[in-house]
Amino acid sequence: MSHDHSHDHHHHHEEDLELPRWKHDGVRVIPGDRLDANTAQTPGMFRQAAINHARVGAQKIWAGTVAIEPDAKTGVHHHGPLESVIYVVRGRARLRWGDRLEFVAEAGPGDFIYVPPFVPHQEINADPKQVLECVLVRSDNEAVVVNITDVDPVEAPENVYWVDPIHAAPKPE
Repeated sequence: MSHDHSHDHHHHHEEDLELPRWKHDGVRVIPGDRLDANTAQTPGMFRQAAINHARVGAQKIWAGTVAIEPDAKTGVHHHGPLESVIYVVRGRARLRWGDRLEFVAEAGPGDFIYVPPFVPHQEINADPKQVLECVLVRSDNEAVVVNITDVDPVEAPENVYWVDPIHAAPKPE
């Protein structure tokens, strides 16, 4: 019974290739002025991609920036099966969400916002004087955006406060 051992000779060479490959397939820096606006957009919001499959070969994550002009609000949209995390860098973010945008919460610089899959939502710049600037991270390398045009918003959304051990809900008036 003879065995062909010729395949054993190949795997010794792979170790030699390990070291240099990190040079071009390792850490990447994407300068803030080189972001790519060629990504899915929503009316009222300017998205730029920093990290995605096309730019850096990302397999499981998307990251970029979002800007919303003073006093502006975006169209209603959701991100399909993707989870999103928004970090507010500058300005005042007001998020409305729900089938009729019936819930609302606000966030400022340093705050993180989590948006689950398929939740219809709208970002609002609650500051009339400055641009709202955020960093956005999503759980997949392609930027899924489903813009919703037939939503019937309730006029007075119900406030949802960030209630945790540090921040209590405001006292009723």
